[in-house]
Amino acid sequence: MEKVLRIDVWGDIVCPFCYLGKRQLEAALEQFDPEVTVEVHHRAFELDRNAPASYNRTLPELLATKYGMSVEQAEANNARLSHTAATFGMTWDMERCQPGNTFDAHRLLALAATQGLEAELLERLLQAYFCEGQRPGDHDQLLALAGELGVTGAAEVLASDSYATNVREDEEIAMELGITGVPSILIDGRFMVMGAQGADEILSVLERAWARRMKEEA
Repeated sequence: MEKVLRIDVWGDIVCPFCYLGKRQLEAALEQFDPEVTVEVHHRAFELDRNAPASYNRTLPELLATKYGMSVEQAEANNARLSHTAATFGMTWDMERCQPGNTFDAHRLLALAATQGLEAELLERLLQAYFCEGQRPGDHDQLLALAGELGVTGAAEVLASDSYATNVREDEEIAMELGITGVPSILIDGRFMVMGAQGADEILSVLERAWARRMKEEA
C-alpha cells in the first residue's frame, strides 16, 4: 500500500510569513521519511478581502497604520524578514512590494491545481510579489505569470467568476477550524502548525502525525 500524507496550507500571496513558512515546510520535508508520498495543497486565505487592486501608499506606510507603529519600525521589521528570507537563499526586495487584492491570484491557483501546476504558480506568485515588485491584483501581470508556467485558461477565469467558490470554501473551512492567521499548516487532517514555526517544529509535527497514522492502521 502506498504511503500518502496530505498537507493543507492556508496562506496568502502577500504574507511574508507564508513565504517563510513554505520554505520551512520544504526544509522539513527534506528530512521526513522519503518512503512517504507527501501531497501539499494550497488553501486560499485573504489577509484583507476588501483590499483594492493597488494602493497609493507604500507597504511600510500601510503596515504602520495597520499595526500602530512608525514607518521606521515597519521598515525595520521588513528588513528583519528579508534577512530571514536570505537564510533560505531568497533575495526579497520589500521596498518594491506593491500590496493589493489577492482574490484573483487565489482563483488562478485553483485553476492551476486542476492542471498539476499549483505549486509552481504559488512559488512564482510569491516570487513576483516579494522579489520583483509585481502587483498581485494586476490582471496583466497575473496572465503573464500563468503564461510562463503554461497554465491554460487563465484569461477566461479572470474574465469570469470561475473558481470564486473554491476560494470562499477554503476561507469558510479556515473559519470553521479557527484559523485567524497564516500560514496554517494542517497535517493529515488533524495536526495543525500555526505560523512560521521553523523547520524543526514542522518536522516534529509531521513525525507525530505519521506515527499516529501508523499506530491506527497497525
